[in-house]
Amino acid sequence: MSEKTLACAKCSAVWQKSGTTNCWSDPATRPPRPASCPSEREAELIEDSFEKYKGEDPDARLARVAAVVEGLCYQPIPGSDAVNARWTRVEDTIALAKLMGWKKIGLGTCIGLLDESNRLTEILHAQGFDVQSACCKAGSYDKAELGIGEEHKVRPGTFEPACNPIAQARLLNKAKTDMNIIVGLCVGHDMLFSKHSEAPVTTLVVKDRVTGHNPAAVLYGQNFYYKRLQKQPVVVPEELIEKK
Repeated sequence: MSEKTLACAKCSAVWQKSGTTNCWSDPATRPPRPASCPSEREAELIEDSFEKYKGEDPDARLARVAAVVEGLCYQPIPGSDAVNARWTRVEDTIALAKLMGWKKIGLGTCIGLLDESNRLTEILHAQGFDVQSACCKAGSYDKAELGIGEEHKVRPGTFEPACNPIAQARLLNKAKTDMNIIVGLCVGHDMLFSKHSEAPVTTLVVKDRVTGHNPAAVLYGQNFYYKRLQKQPVVVPEELIEKK
């Protein structure tokens, strides 16, 4: 592996062996950094980035509040160095919004998760927030208007509305939301939504049609159900691949 490769994931082996990594250890007892560790060769970049959290701009404030919320997520056990996780991601998100002083929350929701978005809206309302939600099928334009062939629709030969994530973001921009939450947007559409959102974006639900919107299940099932992902390529039509 090249020393210029960013491969922090490889430190999983160090963690399994030592129960820690260089960046998660007391300086006096930490294991050595691997050759590819960016903390050494990119020290200037990393230090400059960290300095940005010490200011008073929105990014610095968000970084500090996020660190506080991380601590609040755990409940210390008296007389023990063990900690218990006590909050769900929904509670994390509510705590962050409250500590940031955000009042108006936008939901960029998939049409397939309207029920989940409505339940989330009820929770957020109960917590004192103003909630605005925008559905992915805003405008109800047929995919054919994008030049997509009928053979690439979910149900060829039928009216099938295209997702419109830029419109979702712009609708929530116009509503002047303080933060936006993605609820199940398709991969790619979530990128466009985040790119065009003026408010900070967090993801609560990641679209995964097979695992009940729990994509991490694939990572835990690699030794059995999803072993194929290590042996077989994910095949997409060659003619659809963008040529650079």
